[in-house]
Amino acid sequence: MKQRTFNILLTVLFCLFIGGMFLGSLILPDRDFSQLENRKLAQTPALSLENITTGKFMEDTEDYVNDQILGRDFWVALKAWSERVSGKQENNGVYFAKEDTLISRVDTPEQSTLDTNAGYVNALVDNVDVPVYFGIIPSAAEIWSDRLPEGAPTADEKAIIDRLYNEVQTHTIDLYSALAQHKDEGIYYRTDHHWTSLGAYYGYTALMDAMGLEAVPLDESQKVTVSENFYGTLFSSSGVRWLPPDHIDRYISDEGVTVTAYPNGTPEPGSLYVDSYLEVKDKYSSFLGGNKPLCVIETEHTDAPKVLVIRDSYADSLAPFLTQNFSEIHLFDPRYNLSSIQGYIQDNGIDAVAVLYSIPNYIADEYQFVLSR
Repeated sequence: MKQRTFNILLTVLFCLFIGGMFLGSLILPDRDFSQLENRKLAQTPALSLENITTGKFMEDTEDYVNDQILGRDFWVALKAWSERVSGKQENNGVYFAKEDTLISRVDTPEQSTLDTNAGYVNALVDNVDVPVYFGIIPSAAEIWSDRLPEGAPTADEKAIIDRLYNEVQTHTIDLYSALAQHKDEGIYYRTDHHWTSLGAYYGYTALMDAMGLEAVPLDESQKVTVSENFYGTLFSSSGVRWLPPDHIDRYISDEGVTVTAYPNGTPEPGSLYVDSYLEVKDKYSSFLGGNKPLCVIETEHTDAPKVLVIRDSYADSLAPFLTQNFSEIHLFDPRYNLSSIQGYIQDNGIDAVAVLYSIPNYIADEYQFVLSR
């Protein structure tokens, strides 16, 4: 009798819990954006005959329920914690690494993808009359491999970079050695996939070395910590909520620098640093204000050369260091800018081109074909 009463009580509690979750999710307004996950959340799916027959309506409904469920942030964190205590070393492609570090797994790309992308770089070389420098930035999974769980699968990034460098007909930038020599320093964020400003400085020295220019010593700059509460993309995607935050540093002043951004193809005033982003989740976007199709930085060094950097978001924190050696830095992101690179070089009097990508973005980017235009 006691067992039967207990079962009934348990069933009632379960039904109340499910009912409460349903009613709460139904009554509360939908959220457009998750600050913790740093992404837009699914909204009410569109009901149409086409969506029903193709199955898209059910897929969108499932995404909507998952994103809008009451207490989603709690359930995401609980899942990550349960994975951790059960002995699992990874969640959503992110490893729970040593020293309170989250490291994203890098999958080995198809060789055909590497060959195709290298071909686009070579096409760029053939199309322009200025020197082209090519650099691939290894991820924390490679440089901080000693922090990974034992046996954690991830790509051999050194082999990938060596293969690409052998295939391209450009000057290459030895970013791997520059970062590996400083692996014991904070060159990547622990909760984000980007390199830190310190890592970007070592990347800057590698680029200057490849271009035959002199890098300005770091001790000539003054480090300023602008945030001590940064949780990045890996914090968002992993569900991990128990790690201490990162801090964001700056070394280069924005005095004497003029920035013009082209977020929609038309120029508007920009800034080397956008402090308003330090008050929100996406604090890395405080560098230049985040991803843009094109951004032009003009400095006081009017006699210095002009450089075009074809890049991903890693260049946002690299750009401040480049202001020490160039009169103009043109940051061109092919993910959002499909215009002719050859024409851009001619129209703007560019003296050198640097193709600079993090390895995960380079092997996954579907827009490398823009380099050949």
